[in-house]
Amino acid sequence: MLMEGGLVALPTDTSWSISCSFRSSEGIKRLRSLSGEREERHFTLLCSSIAQFGEWCQMDTTRFRLINRLTPGPYVFILKTLRGTEKALGLRRKELGVRIPQHPVALGITRALGLPLYSITAKRSMIPGFNTELSVVEDPPLALPPIPETELFQEAWELEGIAGLDLILDSGEEQRRTFSTILDLSGEAVTLLRQGAGIWPV
Repeated sequence: MLMEGGLVALPTDTSWSISCSFRSSEGIKRLRSLSGEREERHFTLLCSSIAQFGEWCQMDTTRFRLINRLTPGPYVFILKTLRGTEKALGLRRKELGVRIPQHPVALGITRALGLPLYSITAKRSMIPGFNTELSVVEDPPLALPPIPETELFQEAWELEGIAGLDLILDSGEEQRRTFSTILDLSGEAVTLLRQGAGIWPV
């Protein structure tokens, strides 16, 4: 389903994600349409290992050690892409968000697929008629705001109202309603863009 451009909702170690194969142009097109976002900073590569995104991102020994120390876990790392990555992946930015979640479903799918998943956080605002006024958050100019808890899902059946989903993977557990910590590693120093479930500094 993923290889054919399908959209799959799956649990992670924070909240529900909606994903497609990052090799599927049709899946990425559908994911962008569902999210309504156009900036790459709202999308993340879910991976099972550092090796899965190493061929696309710039990473020295210091960055590798930090990522290796904090993964798997509730962290997204913003890395500069290698030359040619933007064209190969159809990106409009020279940075890419990557994540190795600590959840058997997400890790199992990326391992079985042999590819990262292009993902967004599932939000109630994706359901037609949802009152987004309850979830308005001021957006700092250089950071991502926390996702309000009221926007996130706990149970798999709650996602059934999102149009365009091809599959919801229900692991039978009540999902956490938290968000990931985002660390920008694209510069000379580590910059905290959003404090979430991952502890920082460590």
